[in-house]
Amino acid sequence: MTVVTRHTPLDGSRQVRPITKPSPRGESFRMPAHKTVLQRPDWLPESVWPFQTFGLEMDRSTIAVTDVGQGPTLLFVHTGVWSFIWRDVIGRLSNDFRCVCFDAPGTGRSSRLPGNAITLERSARAVANVIRGLELQNFTLVMHDLGGPAGLAGAASTAERVRGIVGVNCFGWRPTGALFRGMLALMGSTPIRELDVWTEFLTRITSTNFGIGRRMDSASRQAFRAGIDRQARRAFHYYMRDARNCDRLYRDVEHVLSGPFKRLPLMTIFGERNDPLGFQPKWRALFPSARQIVVAGGNHFPMCDDPELVADAIRSWHAEQVSPNRG
Repeated sequence: MTVVTRHTPLDGSRQVRPITKPSPRGESFRMPAHKTVLQRPDWLPESVWPFQTFGLEMDRSTIAVTDVGQGPTLLFVHTGVWSFIWRDVIGRLSNDFRCVCFDAPGTGRSSRLPGNAITLERSARAVANVIRGLELQNFTLVMHDLGGPAGLAGAASTAERVRGIVGVNCFGWRPTGALFRGMLALMGSTPIRELDVWTEFLTRITSTNFGIGRRMDSASRQAFRAGIDRQARRAFHYYMRDARNCDRLYRDVEHVLSGPFKRLPLMTIFGERNDPLGFQPKWRALFPSARQIVVAGGNHFPMCDDPELVADAIRSWHAEQVSPNRG
């Protein structure tokens, strides 16, 4: 195991300007012929989201997909808020990689759905549909939060295409223990859900320095919040509720981690201040040779706390561990 920790100042004194345009190689935009470009909403100017996004149809709804850059493919998977969390790291990687991300069903610019349709299995199906719809081959999964189980389960049906795994403050196993299951029960409860729907308290916290906002200007924070309307806030809590008991999905995750993915190179990236449930040691137990990165002073979104460190870590790990083994 290799543990790499870089101590860099993470207070508000060092600001990274928002990306104003894609890098030259990042300007490439590919869209399958049967997909449609999504109209850019007024609240998402190009200055804060310099990428085109298209719609991929699945389950009688639309998934918002962004596909930018050239090179080996990285598939970024998050379930809960939306793809804006990947902006700064994708902007730094798209010169060297094809970067694909999408908004989970019911979130971001994807179609809104009723509560009973918001499940991790549906998010996993979205992963599988993106892989097949974009004909992704020899790709690396980059997963955050509930994107861990959703990404692993979604990629299981095309396991032969996966070449590496990056876990960013995420888990990939059935939740156990009173603290873990209690947290999911609380965040998935009706009182907390409806309180958040009407007060937006979690979205506001997530847009601050404690969440995605440490390196973002006010326009970027506002765009992030605008992508999480009332229905999307409900979707976040429905996903948390479902994560407690989606046993069939966890069986798929356990199968793929103990089988096809067992010998894949894996790297974890966690914020120094946000691993109360010991997820990084659990990943190390599953993958003893995993490379583990700790972002000094980082919280739940280390790719936003220090996007340059995270991009550099992915780039160097991929060159050393994934590229030599690509089929």
